[in-house]
Amino acid sequence: MFLKILFSFVISVASMFPVIVFANKLINIPILCYHNLNPTRVGSMNMTPERFESQIKYLKDNGFTIIPLQDAVAYLQGRRATLPAKSVVVTADDGWKSVYTYMSPIVKKYNIPVTLFIYPQTISQGKNVLSWDELKELKQTGLFDIQSHTYDHPNFKKAKRRMSSGSYGKYVANQLTKSKKILDEKLNTNVSLLAWPFGIYDSYLEQAAANAGYEMAFTIDYRAANRNFKPEAQPRFMMITAQSMNTFKSIVNQASK
Repeated sequence: MFLKILFSFVISVASMFPVIVFANKLINIPILCYHNLNPTRVGSMNMTPERFESQIKYLKDNGFTIIPLQDAVAYLQGRRATLPAKSVVVTADDGWKSVYTYMSPIVKKYNIPVTLFIYPQTISQGKNVLSWDELKELKQTGLFDIQSHTYDHPNFKKAKRRMSSGSYGKYVANQLTKSKKILDEKLNTNVSLLAWPFGIYDSYLEQAAANAGYEMAFTIDYRAANRNFKPEAQPRFMMITAQSMNTFKSIVNQASK
């Protein structure tokens, strides 16, 4: 009887073992960061719509799963044990009109989730940026999630040099809380994620983001995100037209299989 019980226990543990290994595996998630997709505007952070679509098609044709950033956050926070194999996240920063004009049709065509990191000071302030109505329309598709990029995209390094310690603290807090408040009110949403402007962050800013109610913040440190990074400093890859398709493939192939 004892041997029978022992054998049953061993079989039970053995059957659980692959699940335990998979659940504890460190998953790497390439988070891609796009900016302006307007082909008529030249800039160092631009991406042509054709190149963007070719990248999305490559992901679709080669077994990648484009997941919502919120799913990646749930895994990175430990609230989710696993993700689909070869998970990749698509994000876009700032609030360029090209998100509505050029990116949105491609997003709808391939039915992929995208997170937009918006700094509200620029919205509805010119022909090259999104309007509030366009942001609402994008949100209503169910494919676009709207999150914060601070209030007016400050350079925190320059601000810190020219301000007193007390003034800088108030300035940082205002940048983080004002953006969240405006986006929540204008779009009837619940902002919980932040992208650092210019990729600038340090331990002080990380704590300020946590104090302002952000669950996670993202950089442009050109590495795949995983649980080894701090919650307020999860990396992303800056995506630009100047990168070759081979470079794109090397980036996304860092995703855990």
